[in-house]
Amino acid sequence: MTYQTLISADELAAHLGDPEWAIVDCRFLLGEADAGRRRYLRGHIPGAVFADLEKDLSAPVIPGKTGRHPLPTVDEAAALFSRLGIDGGVQVVAYDDLGGAIAAARCWWMLRWLGHPSAAVLDGGWQAWLKAGLPVTAGEEFRPSRQFIPQPVSDLAITAENVARIRLDPGWRLLDSRAAERYRGENETIDPVAGHIPGAVSAPYAENLDAEGFFLPPEALRQRFKWLVGDAPANQVVFYCGSGVSAIHNILAMLHAGLGEARLYPGSWSEWITDARRPAAKGQ
Repeated sequence: MTYQTLISADELAAHLGDPEWAIVDCRFLLGEADAGRRRYLRGHIPGAVFADLEKDLSAPVIPGKTGRHPLPTVDEAAALFSRLGIDGGVQVVAYDDLGGAIAAARCWWMLRWLGHPSAAVLDGGWQAWLKAGLPVTAGEEFRPSRQFIPQPVSDLAITAENVARIRLDPGWRLLDSRAAERYRGENETIDPVAGHIPGAVSAPYAENLDAEGFFLPPEALRQRFKWLVGDAPANQVVFYCGSGVSAIHNILAMLHAGLGEARLYPGSWSEWITDARRPAAKGQ
């Protein structure tokens, strides 16, 4: 059995020590660059290797051109996964401590983007592992490197030019995954321009989770996304956020709900606003 969306803590615990399973700790704290790595070194799931959102799962920012977390190239991403001991036969499980909303889902999506479907996110994240009383270890761990051969699925990502073309097309749905107040242009503390891409609908990723940080049941997620996207097919649904990271939470949730795999605008709002010719809107 392979896991392609979510996995529970107990299911993962049954595979500790299996060399054909790779666990990737993706904890990250925005504004405190090394916090995730420090947390990993203090304690992590046994066997887990560490991947940093900005150093490993993103390319360098090019001011005035890219968003805050640009995607690595295919070759750069393949080199990362090779270093982490992942090849075509490895089941990958990524986790963070924010319900999968930050780098865990990014790691998951990058693997799918490179043609590796056997990847999942730990439901409930680090907190669920601790709450279950499962083992923890400290220090840094490594896996023997393997050759990751990418088979890119190029249509999972969409460019700013594509977004400009489809954002008002009634056959497509463009959804903003940030908190509703940031979509409306209120309380913007991260990006220099507030607001959203005109034509986008607000779909905060946090609404995929229950009060304890677990994903809602598939039926509840189905109801949520059917209301948001209507009759648009999954390949004509595009999610974005501030920098192309938390938007993937919605893609993961929609796929877990059985509604198909939507597309990502990786540059997201922080790239969109680098060109003053692109329109911006505020309000609901």
